[in-house]
Amino acid sequence: MSEGAAPDGQDVPVEELPGGLRAAVEAILMVADRPVTDEQVAAALDRSAAQVGAVLVDLQREYDGYTGSGSQGAEHPMPRGFELRNIAGGWRIFSRQHFASVVADFVLDGQSARLSQAALETLAVIAYRQPVSRARVSAIRGVNVDSVVRTLLQRGLVVELETDPETGAVLYGTTTLFLERLGLGSVDELPRIAPHLPGLESLGEYDETTY
Repeated sequence: MSEGAAPDGQDVPVEELPGGLRAAVEAILMVADRPVTDEQVAAALDRSAAQVGAVLVDLQREYDGYTGSGSQGAEHPMPRGFELRNIAGGWRIFSRQHFASVVADFVLDGQSARLSQAALETLAVIAYRQPVSRARVSAIRGVNVDSVVRTLLQRGLVVELETDPETGAVLYGTTTLFLERLGLGSVDELPRIAPHLPGLESLGEYDETTY
């Protein structure tokens, strides 16, 4: 049902719901488990994408503390503990990065869910050279990466994209979840490799090698 319902089952115009269209958009954002586009939200609320898009941008500014007047105006923003980001082609609410350690302590309760160094290095190679085969990743890293790639697949960070028509090898790439975790809109926003990943800045040397 796109606009809410009265107790007797009759549709209620979204503007007549508590908080109107803004609150309805927020309600959808709160239950979204992945980024949602203007069009998806608009379809659910039976409103135009332009109308919903304006609300999303306004909510983003509100959460960042820019209300335009009073003590919370543009000169003295008072951001919320959460923010609305436009990433991976859609909108989603995240806890603000400043509170990452606080949230991690609460969610993980002292247990680490970090990727190993080997997994991080393998993920970096895949991210920067996708679509890429396991054999090529192994050649770049100098070690077998089969088990590491399986871990990344299980975590939902990489996915099988296609098969190389010449070698028959499965080619891997990163997922939308990977973009979400890094807060990126696309892989084009990945930072330059050096100096963040010393030793991987010469990946291009492997592009002409067949594996």
